[in-house]
Amino acid sequence: MKKVVAAVLVRLRESDPRSMISTVKGLAPAIQNAGAALLIDGHPDIVARAGADGAHLTGIAAMEEAMPSLRPDRIVGVGGLATRHDSMAAGEAGADYVLFGEPDAKGQRPSAEAIAERLEWWDELFEPPCVGFATSREEAEAFAAAGADFVLVGDVIWSDPRGARAALVEIGEAITRAHADTFGTAKAEG
Repeated sequence: MKKVVAAVLVRLRESDPRSMISTVKGLAPAIQNAGAALLIDGHPDIVARAGADGAHLTGIAAMEEAMPSLRPDRIVGVGGLATRHDSMAAGEAGADYVLFGEPDAKGQRPSAEAIAERLEWWDELFEPPCVGFATSREEAEAFAAAGADFVLVGDVIWSDPRGARAALVEIGEAITRAHADTFGTAKAEG
């Protein structure tokens, strides 16, 4: 069976750096030994000390500021890209992936159709992977069909009455099926 989780994005509660590093160090072995990358949302200054694989940053300015401390050994991903121009600038600046569709600070996000359109556009024109933020299995499947290399899911797995594992397996199967149906085996396998 194909690996369901490629990366885990850890959102840390704001506290002192030592506590945040300790939290990540406690999570790292389970995540990384399972073959997934551990990415920290923000806080690029603690990524290396915590043993994380990289950082997810919001906006081009944050990405560019963090690049020197993360390169060449760490993953640098970016979201919060409101326009196509911002997305292209992030890709040209060296982002390892771009994320489309995550909620903003007010919890608002583009429509699923707008996210799928952005993913399709990116997939057709650019090399770095694109990630779609999905709030349901149906969105995950639609985003995979639109060209998302990866799909970020969150609360949908934690709120599933069957448990997170069952939800992840179901979503993973939907993504694999959508990739296979849309792109053939190449994207579905890797």
